[in-house]
Amino acid sequence: MNLADPPHGAQVLAINSGSSSIRFAVYASAAPWRRVLFGSLERIGSVAATLTVEHGDRAHAGDPARDNDHADGPTSIRTRAAVADIAVPALADHSAAAEFLLGWLSKAIDMSGLAAVGHRLVHGFRHSAPVHVDAALRAELREISPLAPEHLPRALALIDAFAQRCPALPQVACFDTAFHHNMPALAQRLPIPRRFDAAGVRRFGFHGLSYAYLHDELERIAGADVADGQLVLAQLGNGASLAALSMGRSVDTSMGFSPNSGLMMGTRSGDLDPGLMAYLAAREGLSTAQLQNLCSHQSGLLGVSETSADVRELLALEATDPRAAEALALFCYRVRKGIGGFAAVLGGIDTLVFSGGIGEHAAPIRGRICSGLQFLGIELCAERNARGAAVISTDDSRVCVRVMRTDEEQMIARSTGRALGLRP
Repeated sequence: MNLADPPHGAQVLAINSGSSSIRFAVYASAAPWRRVLFGSLERIGSVAATLTVEHGDRAHAGDPARDNDHADGPTSIRTRAAVADIAVPALADHSAAAEFLLGWLSKAIDMSGLAAVGHRLVHGFRHSAPVHVDAALRAELREISPLAPEHLPRALALIDAFAQRCPALPQVACFDTAFHHNMPALAQRLPIPRRFDAAGVRRFGFHGLSYAYLHDELERIAGADVADGQLVLAQLGNGASLAALSMGRSVDTSMGFSPNSGLMMGTRSGDLDPGLMAYLAAREGLSTAQLQNLCSHQSGLLGVSETSADVRELLALEATDPRAAEALALFCYRVRKGIGGFAAVLGGIDTLVFSGGIGEHAAPIRGRICSGLQFLGIELCAERNARGAAVISTDDSRVCVRVMRTDEEQMIARSTGRALGLRP
């Protein structure tokens, strides 16, 4: 295919890899972009891997509020359109998952109809826009993999698999960090010796594809004046972060150097005192890798509750288990404090948006986070919040509080299309 003259109506495959899952979608470059297929390959690394597939537009599979690492039941493909369970092999890692997924896709769709594959990359270091994948970029991504050791190697496994199986198919890397690339210098800088900043060590910010989609969608449904106002976007799922936007630009975000920073999350601690890390290393005799595992996989809601990283399970337990109640209270407190801090950065908030699995589906959590923020002009309508209305604030609230579904896969497809000049 000649990328200088790409076909009208071409299809783009969007790949969104997580720590134990791969979400994918095929989009047709119609006006607007139209999704024709969505799938979620989950529980990678488990003997109970599953592939859920849905056809058509806006038919989302899976529940992002739930940790994909929970595994039970037989290994199967749940094809909802066909209502069929088809056995699949255990998938040891993302390389095995990539081979399986490519084999399945080659039978499920016409691969020759794809104009490109777009990949979500958690970290892009100095990249500020989507980039065509070539040998030089793949080498660069391997070099920066220590910046996101639990994400980049898995994404690279998928890129390598596509390059081997479909060498003529263009691939595009879409970076989560790119959205925050032009944050003000003070928001990027870390208070450590300046020589590290010169080496590129700074606050990067993450969840950028989701934030870009939410801003664009807000502009579509509420208009440019609203989207260019003072926004706080709350992306709350197993991974959680906040972003402060002004005039459509990221001015600060809660995640910094790594996706482990900022808010308390499902299994991630969020921000911790460096002195605590030194203390734990000395007291427990922990290596760097063990500390990383402690903060990434044993902390957050799971660590405090000693029960679960799943908000739904903790809500069901909180009346009888004080650990579950405290974990939820600490999560809401940290998010509330973050919103207050970003209100100070912005000089006030016009719109607060809840998104992600928790933000979209957990009405009690939204209510608790907003409780006490009345001084900022946030007034929730209990009835609207309980039913998950698009706007959950009262008519008199100075701040409009919204609930919005994000769509990273669509943003990957759109970014890929722009990078390759595909005409919707």
